[in-house]
Amino acid sequence: MSEPIRIAIVGAGPAGFFLAEKLLGQTETPVAVDLFDRLPTPYGLVRFGVAPDHEKIKSVTRSFDRTAARPGFRFLGAVDIGAALSVDELRRHYHALCFATGAQTDRRLGIPGEDLAGSHPATEFVAWYNGHPDFRDHQFDLSAERVAVIGVGNVAVDVARILCRTPEELARTDLADHALEALRESRVREVHLLGRRGPAQAAFTTPEVKELGELEGADLIISPEEAALDPLSQAALDAEGDKNTVRKVEVIQQAAGREPAGKPKRLFLRFLVSPTEILGDDQGRVRGLRLVRNQLVDRNGSLSARATEVTEEIPVGLVFRSVGYRGVALPGVPFDEKSGTVPNASGRVLDPAGAPIPGCYVAGWIKRGPSGVIGTNKPDAGETAAALLEDAAAGRLHAPGADPCDVLLAAKGIEPISWEEWLKLQQHENERGQADGRPRTKVIDLAEARASARGARL
Repeated sequence: MSEPIRIAIVGAGPAGFFLAEKLLGQTETPVAVDLFDRLPTPYGLVRFGVAPDHEKIKSVTRSFDRTAARPGFRFLGAVDIGAALSVDELRRHYHALCFATGAQTDRRLGIPGEDLAGSHPATEFVAWYNGHPDFRDHQFDLSAERVAVIGVGNVAVDVARILCRTPEELARTDLADHALEALRESRVREVHLLGRRGPAQAAFTTPEVKELGELEGADLIISPEEAALDPLSQAALDAEGDKNTVRKVEVIQQAAGREPAGKPKRLFLRFLVSPTEILGDDQGRVRGLRLVRNQLVDRNGSLSARATEVTEEIPVGLVFRSVGYRGVALPGVPFDEKSGTVPNASGRVLDPAGAPIPGCYVAGWIKRGPSGVIGTNKPDAGETAAALLEDAAAGRLHAPGADPCDVLLAAKGIEPISWEEWLKLQQHENERGQADGRPRTKVIDLAEARASARGARL
């Protein structure tokens, strides 16, 4: 039997695991897959992006674990490609490199006041409360009584919901300990969730908006006027007949007709409003938000928000911006600044002249942009795997040296965290959490994570 093709996948989130599954699950071409991540823990966005009160969604990691159990798979955690190892160095040891590094930063609003103290990308807050090591020391002023969350996608909805949960609800999740302590002391009483278009165009799903209306400690408040569909949205909905959107609009309109129950917090869900300025006080801190009322117009067959002359101001002391993710360039890999993705054709990375780079591939959000849900990465990974295997059969892959990557790692003094060591760390987290009635208590400190993974205790 011929020697397996050596493949390195950079990024151990869903896209990386789905790609590994597609490659290892076929039998025509022998492969060996090394899955790298700069953190000592796998799962990427599932671990650090999925809301802690949505534990069921995290069950997708079971399929990742099955992939990790396949012959030919290795996890190499705590290896920072692009810093500790360059892409060129890695390339010398593999027939193919695959980048599945996601979209790691937020798009900007491009309005005055965006950088005031108290204005934050929502993803930083999400990473903080989910225990991402890079964000454990971030500070968010939860003494503010009123908060604005700009956007109505799933990240924005998660942020609003976490701010509105009771401490008792949060204590049953795997929310990071430092975040749980801070949220226990939170003085937030009002959250304003702001959408630039109408109810029919909102990115959240029906179950998500229903969940907002069932919070133990917060009333969901929606203006009946903003919940009503404009003529263009109604016509589009009638023409398309999308049952999911019809049901979502029904739930929103039903919620708009309910009287508040007098719960301790209030969650205002707004439609057809856009921020035009984040207002600051004389100390350079957020004091409010200026909004403009929108109307929907038909632009080339899609409904877009157009500003009217109607404006308003709402007093808030904290703003979370959630208007989309954006990819980050990896040193040594082509990058399109405009789209925030790596230029590619069916997953094959393209050089500046538009030609495929032999043995270089992408998958997930860094390939197609931040769209879809976790499962959307599976067919995407299938396309990239098919391209790679086709190139392998045609002899178009890179020709590496004979030495495995372990030689390079040893020469640089890098000791990766293995899958077996990750399982020890995971067991430690699970045991700590279960003692307190929680699914897990995450180890956030990197030194402690390494020690736990290797069976030691600090």
